[in-house]
Amino acid sequence: MGLRPVDFAMGMAVALTWGMGFVVAKAAIGHFPPILLMALRFAVTALVLVWFVKPPRGLLARLFGIAMISAAIQYSLTFTGLKSLDASVAALVVQLEVPFLVLLGVVLLKERPGLRKWLGIALAFLGVALIAGEPRLGNAWAALLLVVGGAFAWALGQVLIRALPRIDGLTVTAWIAVFATPQLLVMSLLFEDDHLAAVRSAGWVVWAAVIYLGVVMTALGYSLWYSLVRRHPISLIAPFLLLLPVFSVLGGVLFLGEALTWQTLLGGAIVIAGVAVILVERPPPAIAVAGGEPGAQA
Repeated sequence: MGLRPVDFAMGMAVALTWGMGFVVAKAAIGHFPPILLMALRFAVTALVLVWFVKPPRGLLARLFGIAMISAAIQYSLTFTGLKSLDASVAALVVQLEVPFLVLLGVVLLKERPGLRKWLGIALAFLGVALIAGEPRLGNAWAALLLVVGGAFAWALGQVLIRALPRIDGLTVTAWIAVFATPQLLVMSLLFEDDHLAAVRSAGWVVWAAVIYLGVVMTALGYSLWYSLVRRHPISLIAPFLLLLPVFSVLGGVLFLGEALTWQTLLGGAIVIAGVAVILVERPPPAIAVAGGEPGAQA
């Protein structure tokens, strides 16, 4: 079954809201310390979603650990790195989440990716290496490594989520937000300062960015995505994920005045191509069944 117009609109909305998240966060980080910004983001998400889901009894301890890895550590690393990088560069480098997820599947889940996925992994890392070689980033290696570390933490968190007993995505999103909020606050208190001054002096534009990150990007974006995941094969909707860095790059250029070099563009194109090779599966051939319809897409 193909995508209906409403499904296509939902997929584009997910790509746009998630892709613009880096742009909005980059603008807000100019005022808020990055870890504090993420704590406020997840506080908003928790307040919006927690009323609509039941506590997953027996899984709260595991969700607490997953929140620490996939939210507190991941977002602390990624957005601290973003502070010293262009939003477009960070959005392209963070695409290593996908090859890291495949590699962790090999190590921890004993999965066996085919040659196609290994090629995609190689392309993605090659593209990031090309971006990292950009002369403008000569003094930003630490920031790049933070973003790469955040991508690895996200992938590890996804492996842990996949190991959970059957639980709906909205519940996972809500309770990760509940647990991530205090975790991020503690990390912000340990590694950042001037919290009260930042909160007191924040204007409405900064608070609008927090609302966008917490409500539009996280609560709405993940709700739309999980709705698509429940109705369609991943191979059919995965191409929408390839638009995330495209929207981030366009948003960085249009709204933040970021400049793109040929090396960043070429590296970004190679990264996206590698991720596409990993994500976009070729559907199996339809098999005619006597008296029935052709075989459904896997």
